[in-house]
Amino acid sequence: MKVNLRVWRQKDAVDKGRMVSYVVEDASEDMSFLELLDVLNEKLILSGEEPVAFDHDCREGICGTCSMVVDGHPHGPEKATTVCQLHMRKFADGSTITVEPFRAGAFPVIKDLVVDRGAFDKIIQAGGYISANTGSAPEAHSTPVPKANADRSFAAANCIGCGACVAACPNGSASLFLGAKLTHLGEMPQGQPERWERVVNMVETHDDAGFGGCTNTGACATACPKEIPLDVISQLNHDYLKATVGGRRKKA
Repeated sequence: MKVNLRVWRQKDAVDKGRMVSYVVEDASEDMSFLELLDVLNEKLILSGEEPVAFDHDCREGICGTCSMVVDGHPHGPEKATTVCQLHMRKFADGSTITVEPFRAGAFPVIKDLVVDRGAFDKIIQAGGYISANTGSAPEAHSTPVPKANADRSFAAANCIGCGACVAACPNGSASLFLGAKLTHLGEMPQGQPERWERVVNMVETHDDAGFGGCTNTGACATACPKEIPLDVISQLNHDYLKATVGGRRKKA
């Protein structure tokens, strides 16, 4: 199949960048979208041109690094799918496909389709952990957890930190990511010791990193490849109010 690509090219963080058109004549409908970019890059290298820079790692929908927008959709138009799981059979022969990096103030473009998502790492460092003794794992039944809490925690833990929620949000908010991390730990007994300090520290880090505020448009949950439920943002707000207005947070 033939594919017309419009790809964002930006040589470094200070370059203004531009859209560049390419044609791939011999694409296979069984290729993933990242494999299509591999084919394009092989052609560019053979012709002496600079290949398109893009992030990738596992190519199994787990790592969350393939942070690009395909035809206006973070990770592409296929629901609950990362770019590496998006196959060319979803596009018609002769299609023109536009590929851009995630657009968010907290995710500056480094080069071409590569963005710096280090702000997510700072949020996790601010509180995305629990206090637990090291050593052998405790017996599974020694800490009873209600099934509803366990199920909700596991659902939130599906978040792969890809940033699609930020790219989809009109405000550039990371509230779905933040809510997922807080819900994952907040539903479990092991997450209780730091629960109130965690939410305040992570929210403050989120805001300091330049992410916008949530206005509940729901675009984040729609774009999420792991279908993190929107109501994790409710838990984020609930815990933050309890920690601050409710006085649950320990005073320094």
